[in-house]
Amino acid sequence: MSQVTIYHNPRCSKSRQTLELLENQGADIEVVRYIDDQLNNAELSELLQLLGMSARELMRKGEAVYKELNLDNPELSEAQLVQALADYPRLIERPIVVRDGNAVIGRPPEKVLELFA
Repeated sequence: MSQVTIYHNPRCSKSRQTLELLENQGADIEVVRYIDDQLNNAELSELLQLLGMSARELMRKGEAVYKELNLDNPELSEAQLVQALADYPRLIERPIVVRDGNAVIGRPPEKVLELFA
């Protein structure tokens, strides 16, 4: 079975549920704790490409820092938004799961099963 990478925050219940679901699939799992080991701009851009999303779409808009930094400002460029995700990893919607060049956000956790279809 090919390797699966989960960008995981162990404090998040959805992330924990998704990890358990992957373990139950018997997947070879690489766990990236992106809060502790922050992603750089290139890594984030690659994930966004795999997800088919913009940086703004990947942001958790309910986070206090989203409002504090005025990240809903339409004049901010994609590069500025990616930088915000790099600087403030709690803004990243989670969990992100990657397998064989495809990626999904595990919300709901069962969504990751699409990667095994």
